[in-house]
Amino acid sequence: MRTTDSSPPASRLPLPSPLAALAVRPGDSDYDDVRHTYTRTGSPAAVIRARGHEDIAAALAHARTAGIPLTVRSGGHGISGRSTNDGGLVVDLSALNAVQVLDAQSGLVRVEAGARWGDVAAQLAPHGLALSSGDTGDVGVGGLATAGGIGLMSRLHGLTIDHMSAAELVLADGCHVRTDAGHDPDLFWAVRGAGANFGVATAFEFQAPSVGDVIAVVTLFDATDTAAFLARWGAAVETAPRTVTSFLTVMAGPGGQPVAQAMTVYAGADPQSAREALGPVLSAGPVLRNQAYVTPYHQLLPATHAAQYAQQPLTVSRSGLLEHITEPAATAVAALLVAGRAPMVQLRSVGGAVNDTPPTATAYAHRTQNFSLMAATLPAGRSALDRSWEQLRPHLNGLYLSFETGTGPRQLRDAFPAAVLDRLKLLKSRYDPGHVFDNNFALPSADLPG
Repeated sequence: MRTTDSSPPASRLPLPSPLAALAVRPGDSDYDDVRHTYTRTGSPAAVIRARGHEDIAAALAHARTAGIPLTVRSGGHGISGRSTNDGGLVVDLSALNAVQVLDAQSGLVRVEAGARWGDVAAQLAPHGLALSSGDTGDVGVGGLATAGGIGLMSRLHGLTIDHMSAAELVLADGCHVRTDAGHDPDLFWAVRGAGANFGVATAFEFQAPSVGDVIAVVTLFDATDTAAFLARWGAAVETAPRTVTSFLTVMAGPGGQPVAQAMTVYAGADPQSAREALGPVLSAGPVLRNQAYVTPYHQLLPATHAAQYAQQPLTVSRSGLLEHITEPAATAVAALLVAGRAPMVQLRSVGGAVNDTPPTATAYAHRTQNFSLMAATLPAGRSALDRSWEQLRPHLNGLYLSFETGTGPRQLRDAFPAAVLDRLKLLKSRYDPGHVFDNNFALPSADLPG
């Protein structure tokens, strides 16, 4: 249910005239359309609809002067929900949504951070290009492109960040910079996996690969024997050709019995090759329903641009990475579903091309794992989920921050190996010594001499 704010205009936060002209505040007719995210309610004092880097710099300066929280929103669909706040400023990047094909032959594209990935896919499609970028079209470019980007063709094309060739950011001091392998390479390294800690990303350049039609298969499995099913599905995905990427959601079905829905994409359109590649994955368990179709990739990711209103009730999530879904790991994952400890468990296949990138190339350093795991529950189930998650931890190696709602030193240690975390702390000291960008998995600064 959407909430309505009835705060009188007199209670509004004073803003400089240039920001006031861009602000949506309590009492405005469209405030309810911009105050919340996919998972969280919010009551910001103002949402600044930025038009460019000057507006962002002004918002940063005002938030610092006024001593109020500042958050940045690309699409507002993030599971962590950290693109809103109470009583502070939200910098909304949705007006920065241009998608430009700079060189169709090489695949060089420039994408602004406020674009939605569904729109990116649709605008690249006429050029025969695509970027594997999540599984929901309303996800904003900025959040995903600074965290990693696990998409529906990851095993063939890698993470979204693996195709990034440059990034544009507004830094804590208001400077607008462009970083790439030859300009501030340390910052470029950090942006790809920990970017939210270093600035407000405004645009990116990517090398988009050529992508034609794909074959998408939506399969509903009987997952009553959950652990055995997960182990079979995991083994089948690992040994499948890289053209196969599969995302699996397990939850209670009719009568409380576990069912699993797989969204599996074959990156190609040849039916015979697809049948051979997909056969073992589709044989992982008893099939209750199956639908396969040939489609342009962009039609898998429609962008609705619907307003977010905290419509996702499963607002507590835990995230981890698995090298393999071994039988003990599958048993521990299956235990998450017992007694509602996690009403929903999702597994996304990575590996393949994701693991071709050296672990030192980007701040996202997890290049040996084959699966990303997320378990989600209602706020009342947090303690039960955490207890079960502790039983699973020995089987995990790493964490993908986009699917985690917990914060603190432990999450940072899981997300970033020790050497990576030490390097990020040093860069935090250099680029954000005042900790302006601490709303989203805040990095501490390094202890520097003097």
